[in-house]
Amino acid sequence: AYEPLKGHSGDVLCVAFSPDDRFIASGSSDRSFRLWNVQTGENVKTFENHPVDVWSVAFSPVGQMIASASLDGTARVLDVLSGNTIAEFEGKSVSFSADGERIISGCMDNTVRIWNAHTGEAIGSPLEGHRGRVCSVACSPDGRFIASGSDDGTMRIWDAQTGAPVREPIEYGDAVYSVA
Repeated sequence: AYEPLKGHSGDVLCVAFSPDDRFIASGSSDRSFRLWNVQTGENVKTFENHPVDVWSVAFSPVGQMIASASLDGTARVLDVLSGNTIAEFEGKSVSFSADGERIISGCMDNTVRIWNAHTGEAIGSPLEGHRGRVCSVACSPDGRFIASGSDDGTMRIWDAQTGAPVREPIEYGDAVYSVA
């Protein structure tokens, strides 16, 4: 039987698998995120670079970079091996594009934004439509669509190239904290 992965001093708020299934990243209310070896359960690396709870973590498609976002609306991309910051941008939630060149972030100003994963520069205009903070974002495996969930109780689907809504929002009536 596997033992629980122990190390965070606060609640675990998010988890993500590396693309090669060797590592798990976990973000916590202790303001850190950790990398864990899936087979051994060892805490391989701890990143303590957010001033508040880490709400979202995501690996790039090839696993060289990891993005994290916190409840204060700040997000970062780090090199997994060195731990060095590659880019910083706005975001409460993060997801890499299918090709790993862009990062999609859900923001505190009710928008979805797209960023260059290597520079943190904004790409295009913010995607607008939510009436509350965007709590979760995901990019489709083929890179054509973006899904976003908000505390306004809706999930929206966007065309990743044009930023246009694909359909009417899906109403849930309560906050949508996770999309995949």
